[in-house]
Parts: sequence; structure tokens; C-alpha cells
Amino acid sequence: MSPKSLILVIVLGFSLIEPAFALEKYVVDPDHSNVVFTVRHLIIAKVQGEFTDFSGSIMYDQTDPSHWDISGSIQVSSIDTNQAKRDAHLRGPDFFDVAKYPEITFKSKNIVKKDDSYLATGLFTMHGVTKEIQVPFRISGTIVDPWGNKRMALEAELTLDRLEYGVNFNQALEAGGLLVSNEVDIHLSIELVLAKE
Repeated sequence: MSPKSLILVIVLGFSLIEPAFALEKYVVDPDHSNVVFTVRHLIIAKVQGEFTDFSGSIMYDQTDPSHWDISGSIQVSSIDTNQAKRDAHLRGPDFFDVAKYPEITFKSKNIVKKDDSYLATGLFTMHGVTKEIQVPFRISGTIVDPWGNKRMALEAELTLDRLEYGVNFNQALEAGGLLVSNEVDIHLSIELVLAKE
């Protein structure tokens, strides 16, 4: 075989090799997703709120989560606790200061399977502070909707200490304790749809 023929065979051989894994890109469907948080108020009660403007995606390989990549962002000005005066306060300098820090973001660095769920380690940024956090989550699988779109559902729950991100406003109560808890419970219920090529 001539050198030219050998090179041609090698090139054709590489062209027939399939990728070791096939990634699919899913994007968040905000119409069927929720980003909800809960904080303690006056120690004895809970106040719930949500963010209504958010986006995100997951690069997904059905066979190996180590190939996955998750990213998301929240527009902080979309905070909604069903009380306009309180929401304005939360957007201001005492809390999120959205004029300076308009987004909350997460970008995964590593994802591993843990029993029947997963653990994403990544960089979380809020109020201008970036920390590495771990987010446990579950994926219920994929399904094709009545319109032929492939979909996936993801749920996650975690607790953050807002003081670690410089969201420090509070007020001591005469009976002891604080007006607002430092710990914030977050629940994500996310539906994603396979991106069109």
C-alpha cells in the first residue's frame, strides 16, 4: 500500500469512529418551572417567595453524569413575595441591592451520582460573592410531550446562609432572636426541553 493510500485509510477510519458520549442540550422552560425560597419571620412563622425571571441549561449525557454541565441565572429584580413594599425593600441596598448585583448565577464544575440522585459541585454567585457549593438534585427522567418535544424534570433543595454573601440586614427582637432568619431554604422545580438545533 502506498503512503498516500495508507493516509486515506487512516483518515476514513477516524471519520467512522463515533464519539465516546453524546451530549444533548436541554434549556429551562420557565412557564413550567419554579424557583422558590422560604425564610423564618419573627422566629415562629415562615414567609415564602419566588423569582419569576430565570434561565438555565444542562448538557446531558444519559449514560454518564460526569459529562454533564449545568448553568443557571436568576434576575434578582424579579423577586416576588406577594407584598410590593417588602419586595421593594428586598431589591434595595439592605438586601440584594439589584442595582449593583442584578443576577444570581450557578455554574457546575463536577456532577456525580449519589444513589438515586445526583450532587452538583459548582460556583454560586450572589450579591457579588462567589462560593463553591454543592447542590443535591434529582432527575425524574425524560419524556416526549404531545407536540414531539423531548423534556426532562429536575428538582433540588438546599439551604444557604445569606450572611455568607453579604446580605446582612436584620433586627434583634426584644424577646430574643432575629426578625428574619439568616438561613434561606431554596426549592427548585425545573422543567427543561431539548434545544432545537
